[in-house]
Amino acid sequence: MIPLSDSLQTELRELLGPRFSTTAAIRDQHAGGGMHLPPLPPQAVASVESLDEIVRVVRACADHGAPIIPFGAGTSLECHVGAPRGGVCMDVSAMKRVLRLSPEDQDCTVEAGLTRIALNEHLRHTGLFFPVDPGADATIGGMASTRASGTTTLRYGGMRENVMALTVVTPDGRVIRTARRARKSSAGYDLTHLFVGSEGTLGVVADVTLRLHAAPEATSAAVCAFQSPFGAASTVIDAVQCGLPLARAEYLDAVSMRAVNRAFSTAYAEADTLFLEFHGSPEEVAHYAERARSIANENGGGAFQWAIETEARNELWKARHNAGFATLSLRPGARPWSTDVCVPISQLARCIETTKRDIADLPFPAAVLGHIGDGNFHVILLVDPESANERITAQRFNDRLVARAIEAEGTCTGEHGVGLGKRESLRHELGEAVMLMRDIKRALDPRDLMNPGKIFLPDEAA
Repeated sequence: MIPLSDSLQTELRELLGPRFSTTAAIRDQHAGGGMHLPPLPPQAVASVESLDEIVRVVRACADHGAPIIPFGAGTSLECHVGAPRGGVCMDVSAMKRVLRLSPEDQDCTVEAGLTRIALNEHLRHTGLFFPVDPGADATIGGMASTRASGTTTLRYGGMRENVMALTVVTPDGRVIRTARRARKSSAGYDLTHLFVGSEGTLGVVADVTLRLHAAPEATSAAVCAFQSPFGAASTVIDAVQCGLPLARAEYLDAVSMRAVNRAFSTAYAEADTLFLEFHGSPEEVAHYAERARSIANENGGGAFQWAIETEARNELWKARHNAGFATLSLRPGARPWSTDVCVPISQLARCIETTKRDIADLPFPAAVLGHIGDGNFHVILLVDPESANERITAQRFNDRLVARAIEAEGTCTGEHGVGLGKRESLRHELGEAVMLMRDIKRALDPRDLMNPGKIFLPDEAA
């Protein structure tokens, strides 16, 4: 790791004042290790507040050959924002303005540091909302960079479908706008979706133009327990295949439900469980819910536990969103290792059942939960951080899970991204296509200064 030059530090201090820091405490807050990977703090943190400051920091770092690691909320799970080569972490979380809102066009442009909850609060009186919900209150720029999705992807899509354009600062300090606001275009390369999911390896996202959606007239939610993971998965598969427009379809296994009950003093059945939500007119919601109840009954589901009022729905989804953290109560002192895969929905039930058999042989607890309406599920392994044997066992389990998903024509990560943690898995999944990604990276960032070490192995990015 090459030390940051005194001249670079002086230049950035003059630009940012106290918003440029080399103190250990600030650097450690931006180390981004993820749940199972070690923290990798940068050599300095630069907190920017405008597009102009992003440009000037990028150009200064480029002039001195210093790596740049874009940073939003720091919620990434595969060490996307760690600094294996040191450098300057560029924190954009103070850039949180809504730059433009066009209700008649159902779109808006926001700075990269705005969080999804803050955006929806801003939209609250417009009749519109931004639907992508990964659980954490992530920044919009970070969600674009990791191609985030979440609980509502089944109906509204993820960031891939809802990002219309980006303003990006390239590694040499150029400012580019990837697209206009037209709902469709055949003009040139699709640069927007080149940067969506690039994990900060191709440039710094400064602002994002988003597609918005009409807030539903009526919403209802339900919880339903099943006798097996196959019954729960089959219910979602059958509902999707018959065209039922589920807004959310979330799965928690019996272990997850036990953790939720313990953490939130709830009394859900400790069984394989679906959390469902329906959007539409009151008549549509009632019709969708009845059809879903009938399909669930055919697959061994129990009675629906309804949550129609806003407060009750919020409590229900609070339990779902925090289920991952709730699992920590099952083994105090454990370090969680959260991994995810995504498979074609026709392969989902078999993949979950096989995964559950693998879990039964583990020497530590593990929970399964996920957005199974689009084939995506997560496994949280509760590993003793002091046990080398448990870490090795967890890695082998993860490798088998990824191999199983890829064999089923799925992917090694549905929404966590690649970062440092799944670089080898990406090669297993896409093979020679990764070399083409490497060529794009080299063309845009020949010195490998933008978020180095992520997606590509060290010998590939050089």
